[in-house]
Amino acid sequence: APGAWLPDGVEVVGQVAGGLDERLAAAFAGCEGPAVLLGMDTPQVTPELLEPVLAPDAWLGCDAWFGPAADGGFWALGLAVPDPALLLGVPMSVPETGAVQRARLTDAGLAVRDLPVLRDVDTAQDAELVAAEAPAGRFAAVL
Repeated sequence: APGAWLPDGVEVVGQVAGGLDERLAAAFAGCEGPAVLLGMDTPQVTPELLEPVLAPDAWLGCDAWFGPAADGGFWALGLAVPDPALLLGVPMSVPETGAVQRARLTDAGLAVRDLPVLRDVDTAQDAELVAAEAPAGRFAAVL
């Protein structure tokens, strides 16, 4: 359930069953217009990091936004026209996930802009590194 932190006008869509590619595809299928999905294992994300994709001119000349993860995955994916087919069949949680996903976007002829590389939290070591990147955040305090 969304918390009080969620700004007005932002809709939260529940997950469906299936593999991660199917769940992400279903999330995009339920959206109209530009949509951005963020990985929940990147607690160091700030409004400033998302500013480029949320700016009023963010989608001018851009079909997709891609936020690569340090482990080869991705932490953010934005699509001007949400198309579930762009995610279905992408191998998830493997070192080449991000490269395959980004190639899927460019192979579809989309103009892609990149967000910064972030570390997602998959291991205890990742958690320590991410907490060190954002030491004043809630994640670091809980860790």
